[in-house]
Order: sequence, then structure tokens, then C-alpha cells
Amino acid sequence: MKYSVIGTGAIGGYYGAKLANAGFDVEFLLHSDYQYVKANGLKVLSCSGDFFLDKPKVFSSTEQMSKADVVLVGLKSVNQEVLYKILPPLLKEDTLVVLIQNGIGLEEDLQKKFPKLYIAAGLAFICSKKTQPGIIEHMFYGSINLGNFSCKDKSLFNNVLTDFSKAGIQAQEVEYYQARWKKAVWNMPFNGMTVVLNTTTDKLLKNPDTEKLIYEQMKEVIDAAQMLKVQGIDYSFADQMMEMTRAMIPYSPSMKLDYDFKRPMEIYYLYTRPILEAQKVGYQMKKLSMLEAELKFLS
Repeated sequence: MKYSVIGTGAIGGYYGAKLANAGFDVEFLLHSDYQYVKANGLKVLSCSGDFFLDKPKVFSSTEQMSKADVVLVGLKSVNQEVLYKILPPLLKEDTLVVLIQNGIGLEEDLQKKFPKLYIAAGLAFICSKKTQPGIIEHMFYGSINLGNFSCKDKSLFNNVLTDFSKAGIQAQEVEYYQARWKKAVWNMPFNGMTVVLNTTTDKLLKNPDTEKLIYEQMKEVIDAAQMLKVQGIDYSFADQMMEMTRAMIPYSPSMKLDYDFKRPMEIYYLYTRPILEAQKVGYQMKKLSMLEAELKFLS
């Protein structure tokens, strides 16, 4: 299958590079470091083994790219309007678009723009960053869960899982709504808290007060999900996420890096949208609404 990557950053770039390194046909859309990667290649410094793509197929416009069987979207969700404009040249009648993005409501909004499009959610469990041209640093974890939102071709969806596995990426199918809200259990507390307190994940958990607050925020996300009738998520998952984070190296999540590098923060889909969804069923995410307000102030 032919893959296209929109947003060749820390996440989309990593998974696309893994596929390309395993021999799959992958085209990359780049913006700020297009010329650098075209001339120098794409390097992945990984805890599971470094590798280098000396001549990746890189482009500066989707109009120059081939139509794809699968499009992996790693753009920040603040760029959704851009995505809607640049996506069409890549689409065939049966193209599957996988949104490897953070937040709630992304697939629903994309479907409204492209009613017949096959869409899936990509929930990445990975610690990676890209802070210089052409170099992706992969520090910890690396698996991905795929939630089927509207792909009617089950064989196509399964082939993506198989290709990821062949590329050395642990991948599995999960129920869509459960997957999105489970990701929010980690994302909503840690992304915002590292920004407003100017810290890293490890320090939040070493301090008893912030550790308690993080856990209470996680439970707030789970309560909201349960009110929305999301199945298969309870407080034991919060315990699991706390232990997973304790095992990580000190880490600055994507929103912290965006803030530090003076880039727009993904407040709408990460905070505003899930808070609004919870309000629709009568649940108030009070602690996370306060965190949302602090992030809006800082932005």
C-alpha cells in the first residue's frame, strides 16, 4: 500500500519513518525543514535502535504527491483548517485517513467536511520530540492503537495494522470512543499541568500535592467518559496511567514543547471540546475547566 504522511513531526514522522525503513512506500509532506530533509535525509534517534532514511520521498505540497491508500495525519490540531485544504489531492474513493492527533471530536469534524471519507483514530503511546530539522528523537514507548471511526473496508483497516506490525510498531485495534477518552485521561492532566507549572512529568508525580491533583484530574476525565456512556474505562485505568508515567524518563509533553517554542497550543480539541461534550450530558469537569482557563490565559 502507498502511505502519505501529513505532518512529519515527532509523531507522524516517527511512524512514517518506521514504515519507510521497513520498505513500505511512504511519501512525506514537510514544511519548515523540507529543504534540509531533501538534501540531508531523515534521522530517527530511537531507544529501540537508531536508523536513517538517506533519500526519503519528501514534498512541500500535497499537489505534488501521489494519491494514497492511507494518509497518516500528524499535524497539530490547531491546523485543522489547513488539513481540510491540503488533504483532497491525496484522496481516492477508498483512501483511509488516520488522525494521529490529540483530542476529542477530530474525526467527527473531518467527517462533516468529507462525508464519504474513511476515517480512523490513531492513538499514539510514545515519548518523542523533534526540536531540530530532520531529526526525530524517540525516547520511550512507541505503540499505537487504531480506532475505526468510519472505515467500511475492514480488510484495508486490518492491512494497516499488519503493516505497522511488520514495521516493528506494536499496533492493535481498539473501540473508537474508548480509545479517544483513554488517551484524554493522560493528555488532559499532563499536557496542561506541565505548561502552567513549567515542569516535567516526573516532577509532577514526585510532589504529593501535584500527584494527587493529577490523579483527581484523571478521574474527572473518566467520570466524563462514563457519563457519555463510553464502555471499558474506570479508575483502574488512571492507576495504570500513573504507573506508566512513573516508569517514563522525565518528559515534556507536546503542549509544553509548543509553549516553550512559542507555537499555538492545542487547547480546543484537548480541553474545550471534551469539556463541552461532558456538559451536554450534565457533567462539569471543574478542575480541567480551571486548567483550560489557565492555558487560555497563557496563550
